[in-house]
Amino acid sequence: MERVGLLAGAGHLPVECAKAAKRLGFEVCAVRLLDESPEELRDCAAECVDISIGHLDAILNYLKEKGIKKVTMLGKVTKELLFNGKVTPDARMMELIMALPDRKDDTIMMMFVRELAKAGMQAFDQTALLRMLMPHRGTLTELEPTKEQKKDMEFGFRIAKELGRLDIGQTVVVKNMAVMALEAIEGTDACIARGGKLANGGAVVVKVAKPEQDNRFDVPTVGKATIEGMVKAGATALAIEADKTLLVEKEDVLALAKEHGITIAAI
Repeated sequence: MERVGLLAGAGHLPVECAKAAKRLGFEVCAVRLLDESPEELRDCAAECVDISIGHLDAILNYLKEKGIKKVTMLGKVTKELLFNGKVTPDARMMELIMALPDRKDDTIMMMFVRELAKAGMQAFDQTALLRMLMPHRGTLTELEPTKEQKKDMEFGFRIAKELGRLDIGQTVVVKNMAVMALEAIEGTDACIARGGKLANGGAVVVKVAKPEQDNRFDVPTVGKATIEGMVKAGATALAIEADKTLLVEKEDVLALAKEHGITIAAI
């Protein structure tokens, strides 16, 4: 049985991947990179260990010890960890970070890809095992977007694509054809909270893939937590990019959206 490595951040996506890999006959060796990484991985992976995302040497040594040749990186890991002191990098990680030309998302992730390659491991497409979680174009909820929401979705889509082109973020919050918030280092949830507060109800959230999206990392993902954040923020519509966004916990997402009058469309 072929082994694959799973570097897991926060959220439910790593669990979905581990289950899909297991169904396909792979043996998953998972590394929980954060305290927030899902505990459920311990039940659906062949092996699961906790190693801080800052301890690059320990991560690579574990994967090599297990004979891993292919690795996928899934789950939310926000860049603020580089600045808030919650993660203490080892000497190797610190040296690599200090040598980077900038701290853009893709720059940091390519650093991981290169280090995996040096260790004889290949970072593979995040969506390879999860394409069934990427909705096609259309409205996903029973509730259709209004004419005004459709305009905001289309407007937000263009803004979010430009944001992604600059490798800053993938999410925007808009209302009445005005930008309420742009995602940066704080991540999607905080962006929704800030944008929703400024919109004072009725905000539209738009999340897209980058124009030059590398599917080995940072594929846009929404799930139950996204909708919960929208409920708290008073947002009423969500648009995701069709065929390029992972939708996890779909049943829970649609049920929660229906309960709170939220429309969701893949555009």
